[in-house]
Amino acid sequence: MTDHKQEAAKAAAAMISAGQTIGLGAGKTIAWLAEYLSGAPQLMQSLTITSSSFDTTVLLHAKGFKLVAPSLISRLDIYFDGCDVFDRQLNALKSGGGIHVMEKLLAAAADKFILLGDAGKFEATLNPKYPLAIEFLPQALGIVSRRISLLFPGTRFIQRMSTEKNGALISDNGNMLADVYFDVFPDLEQLDIQVKMIPGVVGHSLFYRMAHQAVISGDDGIKHIYPV
Repeated sequence: MTDHKQEAAKAAAAMISAGQTIGLGAGKTIAWLAEYLSGAPQLMQSLTITSSSFDTTVLLHAKGFKLVAPSLISRLDIYFDGCDVFDRQLNALKSGGGIHVMEKLLAAAADKFILLGDAGKFEATLNPKYPLAIEFLPQALGIVSRRISLLFPGTRFIQRMSTEKNGALISDNGNMLADVYFDVFPDLEQLDIQVKMIPGVVGHSLFYRMAHQAVISGDDGIKHIYPV
């Protein structure tokens, strides 16, 4: 059986040129991309790489890539990342890992932000089974929860809790995380703006009109998708 994440990663590797500065996100497709790049030592050694993910950074270090901390990056040639789901305009939800704030920083720094994955990631409209994840200051829990309920009545606001210790799950940036579940997503432009404007919110997991391209693999092969 074809591993479509692996095939998408192979197609992505062919888009990278020697000497570029590349950002990598998280997930299995990104791990496959690192594998393909490490299999071309001359290309690999010419690249400067950064990542939004601790796990990916560990993998890249183990394989001997030239790594730079995100804080030292002002521009990327390409940023590759996966997502939970994306639509025809390449609006994407990247909620699962809880690292969307760093992912969004690198996506914004890139000349090209490219989504990778299998064909199942692509839907005509965003699927509300995936939540909007929000990162916010710990002191703002009550304020953020109440404002979300006022702006979007009927939504479910569920704070993420740790499974390894008692208490809240804390992000890489020392903040809290929560998932907001919608029955149907409101207008995405307004959602993007309204949530960002809530005091205490550091960032949310809707990547609104940020991606330039998506590369997906399915039973009918590789597809390159551009925003409508």
